[in-house]
Amino acid sequence: MKWTLSARPPFFLPAAVRSHGWIQLAPFHREDEEGTAFTYVRELDSGRAVEMRVTGAPGGVSVEVDAALTQDEQAALSRDVAWMLALDLDLSEFYELVRDEPKLAHVERRAQGRVLRSPTLFEDIVKTILTTNTAWGGTKRMVSAVVSQFGAPLPGDAGRHAFPGPERLATSDEETLRNETRLGYRAPYVLALARAVAGGELDLEAYKTSDLPTPELRKEMLALKGVGPYAAANLMVLLGRYDFLPVDSWALKVVSHEWHGGQPIGATEVEAAFEHWGAWKGLAYWFWDWSYLAEGG
Repeated sequence: MKWTLSARPPFFLPAAVRSHGWIQLAPFHREDEEGTAFTYVRELDSGRAVEMRVTGAPGGVSVEVDAALTQDEQAALSRDVAWMLALDLDLSEFYELVRDEPKLAHVERRAQGRVLRSPTLFEDIVKTILTTNTAWGGTKRMVSAVVSQFGAPLPGDAGRHAFPGPERLATSDEETLRNETRLGYRAPYVLALARAVAGGELDLEAYKTSDLPTPELRKEMLALKGVGPYAAANLMVLLGRYDFLPVDSWALKVVSHEWHGGQPIGATEVEAAFEHWGAWKGLAYWFWDWSYLAEGG
């Protein structure tokens, strides 16, 4: 079955798909380099896995599932896609703020500003933990292992699996996650998170609509084992809070080249460079035109 979802304009699917590396992580699959379509394998409440194919459509996106769905299942998948692509996000204030900045003037023209996210915060936190202290190739390998070992298989395609929910991961153990899934030191963090959510001690989905002030919400993220300042800042962006910067070695490098002549700097200088963007500084950093540095190393 196939249906469409509307988005608050301006909206351009490839801008969201290419916003960061999540599209390269299972169970996402990008159909082309331009990001005009992608698929995602999702486990329904019934335990059945289905593949959603998302493509651009006038005023929004088209969602196609090659399987019969109940009305409730279709509604649940619609909510998933709306969250993943931030279809209702109002970026007018951000666009107004950055319109006269040459390094950000492109964002409105390209309908940038939306950051691709997973349907659940649990998935985004696990993936974020798996980005820490490793190369991107290591992250892709670990995520792929988690999905293939624990995710519900897609009927008719044994090579595709959904991202496992907390209940599935909670039944594992630290030794398996550490040595078989090869998550290393991250294994107890992922296991503790899964068990806390599965056991009802932690309601991660409530954070999506939380009215907590941003600093308090950040503290909640930092209280999770395995989530440090960098990971918390990334998660805040995924939650639509842009008050903090994900300061890592890349941020130190690009800010140093942009404003400090390549001299060694620290997190303080990175924060200062974007402080005047206020509540939008996370997006200003995310979509700043660093292309000349990426190309020139």
